[in-house]
Amino acid sequence: MDPRTPARSPLYLLERSDVGVVQLDRELKVVAMNTFARRVLPVDDKQPFEKMVLSFHPERSQPKVKFLLDQTECPVANPPPMAMIINIPERVLLIKVTKLSDNQDTTVGYTLIFYDITEMVTGEPVASRTPQPAKRQLLKIPTVSQNRTVLVNAAEVRHIRAEGHYSWVSTAEGASFCNLNISDLAERLDGETFLRIHRSYLANLEFAEQIVRDEGKVALKLRGESALLPVARSSLPRLLERLGIAEADAAR
Repeated sequence: MDPRTPARSPLYLLERSDVGVVQLDRELKVVAMNTFARRVLPVDDKQPFEKMVLSFHPERSQPKVKFLLDQTECPVANPPPMAMIINIPERVLLIKVTKLSDNQDTTVGYTLIFYDITEMVTGEPVASRTPQPAKRQLLKIPTVSQNRTVLVNAAEVRHIRAEGHYSWVSTAEGASFCNLNISDLAERLDGETFLRIHRSYLANLEFAEQIVRDEGKVALKLRGESALLPVARSSLPRLLERLGIAEADAAR
């Protein structure tokens, strides 16, 4: 057995990871946080205390965090902690939130806990990373299934469809929900394989099978899929170039 195998296990990586903890009051203002949270969250030089927790997340991640906090008020008895995955510069975080109640079952605050799962999805040790303008490439895409995080091999993904702030990742097994938006994924996946062909679609060109033209519109047919993916007019030249097809040939 390869002695490095345990180090690649998601469980091993999670066990050795630091945990960020942020305590919030009923108004979602920060009451306390541990040292790791202050180091990881992009708080810059701002004092985090007595401020809304949303202000310390990138603007595009704020709706996700707000949704996560709202879901903690689920009326179901003993609801499980809500989980979500978000991007911050150079990191991918798995966040869980649970509410805190007093002896009268009145909400008195919330606890936000997060794990840095960047190493799990990039395959690169955190200690070896140095700041770079480009985001780290994902080897696995974190998806969510019944409060579990399922890592999908990027090479197995046929296409990704945007849905608001989130996305759906399609493989031969079906579609999986992902908390990351399509722009984040487009930046983090291998640009030699994946191409943003439409504002709502990111295609794995390894599965490209046909270019279909119909009444002035262009679509992409992927191997193993019956549905056609729309191709935006602005994306067509890049798509044809990547596939080695001349515009004149494609128009015939």
